[in-house]
Parts: sequence; C-alpha cells; structure tokens
Amino acid sequence: MTGLFLFLLLLHKEIDMKRAIFPGSFDPITLGHTDVIDRALDLFDEIIIAVGINVDKKYMYDVDTRVKMIKAIYQDEPKIRIESYTGLTVEYAKKKKASFIVRGLRNPTDFEFEKSIAQTNRVLGKIETVFILTCIETSHISSSIVRDIIRNGGDVSRLVPVQILNFL
Repeated sequence: MTGLFLFLLLLHKEIDMKRAIFPGSFDPITLGHTDVIDRALDLFDEIIIAVGINVDKKYMYDVDTRVKMIKAIYQDEPKIRIESYTGLTVEYAKKKKASFIVRGLRNPTDFEFEKSIAQTNRVLGKIETVFILTCIETSHISSSIVRDIIRNGGDVSRLVPVQILNFL
C-alpha cells in the first residue's frame, strides 16, 4: 500500500510540475541565452535546455560540444537538464511532457518570427510559448555575431559565459 501511495504521489507531482523546454542551437551559448534561462528558473520547476540538431544547418561546434558547454554553466543547477534532440520542437516537448516552450526576444524582428512559430506550436501541440525579453545589456548578442568574432580571432569574453571560454 505504501509503495502505491508513493507512486501516486510522484505521479501527481509530475502532472503538476511546470516543465519548460528552452530550444536552440546554442552554437555557442551566449550571455543572452543565459540571461533568459536564469530568469526562467523563477517561473518553472524544471527547464530542459534542448540543443537542436538541424541536418540542413552547418554548425561551428558539434552537438556534444554544445551540450558540454551548457553543462559547464549549469552543472550545479538541479532545475536544469540539458539534452539534444532532432525533429519538431513541439513533438519533443510533448515527449518530455513539457507544457511550455521558453523563447528569448531581443527585438521586434525576433517577436514577429517567434510569434508565428508559437501560434503553430499551439495548434500542433497545445503548448504555450513564454517569451522573455532579453535585458538591455545582452539584447545585441547573437550566436551568429559571436561565431563571426571567433572566426576572425576577436575577443568574445564579454559576450559568452566565462565557463565556456576554454571550449572556444
């Protein structure tokens, strides 16, 4: 009887848990990403940082390296899991029993792009997207800018978390 009660209690907790995924390529993860993740921690019981693999995209860092970078930052945060995935984000969210997708917004262009995806995900998977505006100090940072600086031998230490500098 006690085992069944414990199982039902855990099942109930699983259902009530506010789980979100934060999908992206994170090639590499930037201070803009961590700003959004850190603020989302107050909103959710668990966040799965979902490192996407798009076969049509050319990455600077392989998926294992991108996952290791993120783990280096959040290794001591019990509310965060880091995983890689392929396919539709909404299908991955359903598989992980996530009720929310977190997306960061830097500017109005991001909003227009993300709004269409969020509306489509709502139709396909009945999943809500939560938008978090990046703070003013990180709103200019994008992974593509960081990659360009790296390719040209520039200093990205003010654009990425210190924990990943050894990976770059």
